[in-house]
Amino acid sequence: MKKEVELKIYSIATSMTESIIFLDEEKGIRILPIWIGPMEAQAIAIKMSGYPSPRPMTHDLLYSIIKKIGYSIEKIVITDMIENTYYATINIKNAKNETFEIDSRPSDAIAIAVRAGAPIYAREELFLKTQFLTKPITSDEVKKFKENLKNLKPEDIIRGIDIDKGEKDE
Repeated sequence: MKKEVELKIYSIATSMTESIIFLDEEKGIRILPIWIGPMEAQAIAIKMSGYPSPRPMTHDLLYSIIKKIGYSIEKIVITDMIENTYYATINIKNAKNETFEIDSRPSDAIAIAVRAGAPIYAREELFLKTQFLTKPITSDEVKKFKENLKNLKPEDIIRGIDIDKGEKDE
């Protein structure tokens, strides 16, 4: 099994013609931007806002069908990027506890995951193929880092360096 990184939605930026969803690494510093259509961005944003739609949207309908037949969304995985196009799978579990993958666009998979409360993952190797952003550091993190620096002794640094005695840097 390939290593997967859990993500959450950091934000969505939209314009009239395109949108970008930013997926934040749950236990790390990377943010994965994925360009999606404005309609898909709207479908995700509406569900995240908590405001009910007067009638079911396409992703609501699909998720309702999945639930009605006794299946559940286990997770979605952004699996690859080929020629600037992202790929994803929706992992579905049936009543017999069998899991299978359905090929999907990431935007549709994310829209369904938001409705199902399912986790979002990306394959680790995807970060080697894509341009990702780094999370901004918070003021609390800066404060903690400065405190650690104040309490740091030279011996602590030397202990952390693995240099054999007698060797010189060139």
